[in-house]
Amino acid sequence: MAIRLNQNALDGIGMTSARTRARLVERLRAQGIKDETVLSVMSQIPRHVFVDQALAHKAYDDTSLPIGLGQTISQPYIVARMSELAHAAVRHERVLEIGTGCGYQTTVLAQLFKTVYSVERIGGLYKMARERLTALGVHNARLRYMDGSHGLPEGAPYDAIVITAAAPITPQDMLPQLALGGRLIFPVGQEDQELRMIEATLDGLVETRLEKVKFVPLLPGVS
Repeated sequence: MAIRLNQNALDGIGMTSARTRARLVERLRAQGIKDETVLSVMSQIPRHVFVDQALAHKAYDDTSLPIGLGQTISQPYIVARMSELAHAAVRHERVLEIGTGCGYQTTVLAQLFKTVYSVERIGGLYKMARERLTALGVHNARLRYMDGSHGLPEGAPYDAIVITAAAPITPQDMLPQLALGGRLIFPVGQEDQELRMIEATLDGLVETRLEKVKFVPLLPGVS
């Protein structure tokens, strides 16, 4: 299912080299990430191309970084954690991402699912993400510039929905968009945020509370 990334875009030296990505993977493994497919994907994707060149030397630190317009690229652990949860879904046909941002999480998911639907409400980020994904050779991601606070019913049902911004309450509108066996992975809360997962099972919806997190807020509308 994995796509072939543009090798020219993977090149790097020093703090952006393949060796640096290998060290990142070892740290993720030590932090509890167990899905070897996710770890392999994280070792392939050049996180430094998703941030400003001036921040490239920090790209593989376990920290979030600014990407402009008041938004951030999530720390590698959170990207790996949410990807691992999504990849544990029953099927890997369609995944919906709410909040394309710089496109890093999108690129990871594109290696794990047949088709990625990704929604971004900020026009500048949407444009930059499209350019980056094209340069990397990611052709199985369908990006949309729109308000994603209610999901994307036209692509449903999804095997996983990954929300990369914190909703104040559980996003109820997205639950009917899950396929049977599908997973909604989302941060919820304002100052005190928590990562949660809702699974669509034969017996109904099952919610699991996971860990404390910190995300930008999920906002309606476009800008």
